[in-house]
Amino acid sequence: MRVLDRRAVRSLLVPDELVEAVGHAMADLSEGRASLPPRIAARVPGAGLLATMPAYSPTLGVLAAKLLTVYLDNDVAGLPVHQATIAVFDPLTGRILALVDGDHLTAARTAACSALSIRHLARRDSRVLAVLGTGPQAREHARYACLVHPFAEVCVGGRDPVKAERLAADLAREGLQVRSTTIVEAVEEADVVCAATSTVEPILRRGDVRPGTHIASVGYIAHGREVDAALLREALVVVEHRDTSLQPFPIGSNDLAELGSAGELDPERVVEIGELVAGRRAGRDGPEQVTVFKSVGVAVQDAAAASVVLAAAERDGVGTEVTL
Repeated sequence: MRVLDRRAVRSLLVPDELVEAVGHAMADLSEGRASLPPRIAARVPGAGLLATMPAYSPTLGVLAAKLLTVYLDNDVAGLPVHQATIAVFDPLTGRILALVDGDHLTAARTAACSALSIRHLARRDSRVLAVLGTGPQAREHARYACLVHPFAEVCVGGRDPVKAERLAADLAREGLQVRSTTIVEAVEEADVVCAATSTVEPILRRGDVRPGTHIASVGYIAHGREVDAALLREALVVVEHRDTSLQPFPIGSNDLAELGSAGELDPERVVEIGELVAGRRAGRDGPEQVTVFKSVGVAVQDAAAASVVLAAAERDGVGTEVTL
């Protein structure tokens, strides 16, 4: 079994390859080829949860399972809120092949799928990207969004101005045209919004979003919502997997589940990102339409990310071989 730590994962991951692999995995899911059982979670009252996420993608030839913990109070102690490990298995024999650090891969694969949504749903004349949040997901979303679209400017909006300025400075050193601002100002100026926050109350409201905006919302906590109901009722809503996304947390999205239970969101009008990748469904129907990609994260994305890193590790001889 090959063990790949965080440093190895960062050195091996090629963003372009990850976007393409995630695209194949999402098409597998929408075409009914992938195996994706529901996510389950063991809860620790007053502390956090441990979720298990197995998946198989035949196009990529990868079988994997992620173990993910979510502990919101870790942020106060300076510890990661999300921590993950991905196990990769031989789909023909079931033999374990690798154990891969999943923290960076989780942020990267989520951003890669949001980048796919930008590729298929954002207006081609989009100039300003707003990134809401200041954590690892926000950082990767700025990188991957700019990988698939030539934004003229990136606005980083955060509740903590110091963290927003720090992230903006880091991204500027990577060559992006970026500045920090408030969340409200970032949304008002944006053509594309990537929201990666832990907000409880919606920060994306219909009255604040410009016509034609594309939103990728990945905020995902037990009692939180990033997008208000009025915006979701009017927008073209895109998800990773209808059966998953329309369920309550921890399987699906609170944003969508509450609308669905109230009869205000027709599942038939919800589009899967894999349907866009495969060309089975159309994207936006005009320059004024608001589009929302609401992500909850699905295990085929983790499997895709792990397959990209493991292939590079085997090619380059990177990692530690361990016998259990």
